[in-house]
Amino acid sequence: MTAPTWDPHQYLRHADRRTRPFHDLLARIGDLPGRPAPRVADLGCGAGNVTALLADRWPTARVTGYDNSPQMLAEAAAHARPPLLDFAEADAATWTPTETYGLIVSNAALQWIPDHADLFPRWLDALAPGGTLAFQVPGNFTAPSHTLLARLRASDRWRPLLHGAGEHTAAVLDPADYLTRLQDLNCTADVWETTYLQTLHGDDPVLDWVKGSALRPVLTALADDPEAREAFLADYRTLLHDAYPPGPHGTVFPFRRVFAVARKNPGPALTTP
Repeated sequence: MTAPTWDPHQYLRHADRRTRPFHDLLARIGDLPGRPAPRVADLGCGAGNVTALLADRWPTARVTGYDNSPQMLAEAAAHARPPLLDFAEADAATWTPTETYGLIVSNAALQWIPDHADLFPRWLDALAPGGTLAFQVPGNFTAPSHTLLARLRASDRWRPLLHGAGEHTAAVLDPADYLTRLQDLNCTADVWETTYLQTLHGDDPVLDWVKGSALRPVLTALADDPEAREAFLADYRTLLHDAYPPGPHGTVFPFRRVFAVARKNPGPALTTP
């Protein structure tokens, strides 16, 4: 199955709202070991705009944003601040740390990695004592925006054309499961969830939102067939209009996120599986 092609400009159309959860995550991260120059990794850095926020928070830190999308990395390059902030190609699913970090963080990326919680021991091994693993992921896979998309993909009309695009199982755990997994790995963990009630504007605001995220695998699969692509968008647009009708102030789009901040406690080294 072809990996989705990312469109940083479409993704950044809603940059303020997409970045808000990262600000909330960042606010719960405390001091980092390795001062005055802690080492920081941003896994799935995307367009680099949130990686720049890490450099702002710790201006003497050495920060690297990692992503496997050439399109996103090309956009992220504008945020580079050599030698303290740079970007590199890497897939979070296979990334193996070769340094000791004060912070490993991921913003809205781990949901694309099945069984990503199994990678926690490897990442925690790379943290200095007192270091932090922090991430936030979407928790809206049962929302109409996603269930309607799944139903449409699986329909008799579209299943033969999509060849399984977008059918990955949502990899996000319940907050309580993240808490247990992290505590079992000798961490002091803070896990919570928030639902943002976003008011979107425009003729097709929810469709415009998911074009930058959940819809990418479908758009990639139909990239060489513009007629089919527009027909799929028309079908999905109709479903979204019924599920998210506009109100007097715009279209309300609930957006649930799951957060975790885990500080590594001193103790025996973890064993990487």
